[in-house]
Amino acid sequence: MTAPTATTARTNSRIAARIGWVLTGLIAIFLIIDGVSKLLNVDDVKNATVELGLRDEMTPVIGIVLLVSLALYLVPRTAFLGAVLLTGYLGGAVLTNWRVDKPLFSTVLFAVYVGIVVWAALYLREPKVRAVMPFVR
Repeated sequence: MTAPTATTARTNSRIAARIGWVLTGLIAIFLIIDGVSKLLNVDDVKNATVELGLRDEMTPVIGIVLLVSLALYLVPRTAFLGAVLLTGYLGGAVLTNWRVDKPLFSTVLFAVYVGIVVWAALYLREPKVRAVMPFVR
């Protein structure tokens, strides 16, 4: 078996970046829909917010926080900060759903699944993140 060449490494890096951007796009679509529905104060979303024990006037503010965090995540220069903010936002979703006894694997941990994809996408698209958090040394 031969050692990987620089060309192979660059090709693998480009493929990883493309996969990362595709995952980022999918997450962005999902979170934009979620954030905009909160920002527009859609009745079903407002009712779900109240069902979770939050005041209905909080819904647009939650949408703004989500969309600002997502915008930071989508800009390469601020992507790491955006990922950290999205992680905090998703952690709040976990606690909020857990507190009202929602189903564990389908509802409570859904935000964890989204967070894993957020970080996996950033890891794949950003070589600096791979350098900081290598899986293999």
